[in-house]
Amino acid sequence: MASNQALLIIDYTNDFVADDGALTCGEPGQALAPRIVQLADQMSAAGDWVLLPTDVHTPNDPYHPESKLFPPHNVRNTWGRELYGPLKDWYEEHQTESTVWEFDKTRYSSFAGTDLDLRLRERHVDTLHLVGVCTDICVLHTAVDAYNLGYQLVIHQDAVASFDAAGHEWALRHFKNSLGATVL
Repeated sequence: MASNQALLIIDYTNDFVADDGALTCGEPGQALAPRIVQLADQMSAAGDWVLLPTDVHTPNDPYHPESKLFPPHNVRNTWGRELYGPLKDWYEEHQTESTVWEFDKTRYSSFAGTDLDLRLRERHVDTLHLVGVCTDICVLHTAVDAYNLGYQLVIHQDAVASFDAAGHEWALRHFKNSLGATVL
């Protein structure tokens, strides 16, 4: 039976989470691993979609706006772009399931320049559960685009983090107060 829900695990990679990642949120991000894997297990077992939109870059790309804002990160075919810790193991175990897929994204939002909206609509998904990093950047921009496309949003507060504590808190309020998301 097809589900109308999807879990988006956004940018949970070594560069964003590991101690020596290029743009790490460190311990707050690392602490999410058990909860993210638990949600992936629960939703996968229920027949829900588990999607892993994953940032990818070319170093020093003069045309990409992030090249001016951040150091090189999530470069294709590098350790930094690999999924972090237990999520990497979970994905390797589940990647052949038809309801699980990782896909490239090159902007903050998981919708920008991808076929995510088309794939979700084909599958009659109307509710998105968002987890990952960074709360106030990629999770936020994905949530705003999802809101504008008419999706219901569920943000798992115990499964999002940022390297900017004030930005994290602001984004949690914004999800609820401006996007009508359920923040659990």
